[in-house]
Amino acid sequence: MDSQVLLGVALSSVGGFSTSIGALFVILSKAPSLKVLGLLQGFAAGLMLSISFFDLTHNALNSLGFLRGNLWFFAGVIFFAVVAKFIPEPTPSPPISNDKSTKKSGNEGNKGIMKRRRRQVLLSGVITAIGISLHNFPEGMAVYLGSMKGVRVGLNLALAIALHNIPEGVAVALPVYFATESKWEAFKLASLSGFAEPLGVIIVACLFPTSLNPEILEGILGSVGGVMAFLTLHEMIPLAFEYAGQKQSVKAVFCGMAFMSARVSLWAVFLLLQSGRCLQRRNSKISSNINVEQLNMKQVGTIHL
Repeated sequence: MDSQVLLGVALSSVGGFSTSIGALFVILSKAPSLKVLGLLQGFAAGLMLSISFFDLTHNALNSLGFLRGNLWFFAGVIFFAVVAKFIPEPTPSPPISNDKSTKKSGNEGNKGIMKRRRRQVLLSGVITAIGISLHNFPEGMAVYLGSMKGVRVGLNLALAIALHNIPEGVAVALPVYFATESKWEAFKLASLSGFAEPLGVIIVACLFPTSLNPEILEGILGSVGGVMAFLTLHEMIPLAFEYAGQKQSVKAVFCGMAFMSARVSLWAVFLLLQSGRCLQRRNSKISSNINVEQLNMKQVGTIHL
C-alpha cells in the first residue's frame, strides 16, 4: 500500500477510534456529562472553523482565484448538505429509564413491556451505528485529501474530527448498554462504527491518484473546507449550544480557534528551525567537500614536484 494511503488511514483512524472514547464515557459512568460533551463539541467546532476558513478555503482562493475558489467551496457545502438530509447525524440522548420497581415486579405484562422496550432501544442503537458509519465516510475522505496537501493539514483535520466523534460514540453506546446491559457489546458496536473513516480513505485512494494536478487538489481541498464549514455550523455548534449552553459553547469555540492558531504558529516555527538545521548541515557538508578537494589538489601537486 502507498505511504500516502497509509498516512491517511493512520490519521483517519485517530478520528474513527475516538468513538471508543465516547463509549468509555457511557461504560465508566452511569450518566455521561452532556455539558462536557457540549464543550468538546464547541472546542472541535473552533478547530474546524479555523481549518475551513483560514487554511483550506484561504489557500483555494489564493491558488484558483475568488470565483473558482468559491465554486469549489460551495460544491462541498451542497454535497454535505445532501448527505446530512438523507443521513442525519444521530445525537446522544438518554434512553428510556429502567425503573427498579419494574424490575422487581413479578408481573409478566411488565416484564414483556420492558423486554419490548429493550428490543426497541437496541434497534435504535444499531440504526444509530449504521447512520454514523455512513456519516463518517466523507469525514475519512476529507482527512485523506487533507493529508495529500501535507501532514499538518491532515493532522489538524484528524484532531478536530476526533473531538467531534466522541459524542457519536456516546450516541451508539448509550442505547446498546441500556438494552443489553453488556459493557463489551456497547464498546464493540461504538468502536466498529468508527471503522467507516479509514474505510473511506481506502475508497477515495482508489478514486484519486496521489499525483493529482495541484490546481485540482487545491479545488478539492476547498470543497473539503465547505464540507467542514457545513458540518460545524449545521451540527456541531447547535449541539454544543444544546448541551453546554450558548455562553459556554461560544467560549469553547474561540478556545478551539485560538488553540489551532497557536498550533499552526508553533508548527511554522518548528519547520523554520528544521529548515535552518538542514541548511546548516548542507553548508557544512559542502565546506567539508571543498576542504577534501583542496587537500587532494595539494597532494597531487606535491607528487608532481
